[in-house]
Amino acid sequence: MNDRSHTLLGLRPEIPSAKINEDMCSDERFQNHTLRPIIKLQNPLLLSVFANYISKHKNSFHDLTLEKRLAFVENALQRDIKFRNSLKGMIIGQFTVEEYEIYILNSSALNKRMMNMVIERLKDQIQFFELEACVREMV
Repeated sequence: MNDRSHTLLGLRPEIPSAKINEDMCSDERFQNHTLRPIIKLQNPLLLSVFANYISKHKNSFHDLTLEKRLAFVENALQRDIKFRNSLKGMIIGQFTVEEYEIYILNSSALNKRMMNMVIERLKDQIQFFELEACVREMV
């Protein structure tokens, strides 16, 4: 294992609930071993990037009901290809070379898992964007 791989793996948080066992398919194993820790590590960046996305869209997000805000998150990541690719890059950039070689074997299915996980993470933290808006108004 090279220095880059060792450093990247050392940065990742451990997630005890992300079990890995012999019965799992390779995609699920990759999700629990690689994607979950990277997405958790990148959480502050993902929140900041999405807050900026909201700002670039003239803060229309803040005028929406909770249900529509959740839909806004999904639509942003599913329909805005440039934005989705940017988020994918933030996650893929944290892969080791070995993980990247596994990823490219089934990138389509893994991309879907990755984006679903990011969508759920952003939706679970939707209140962050209210706080972010309050802080921006105070400045």
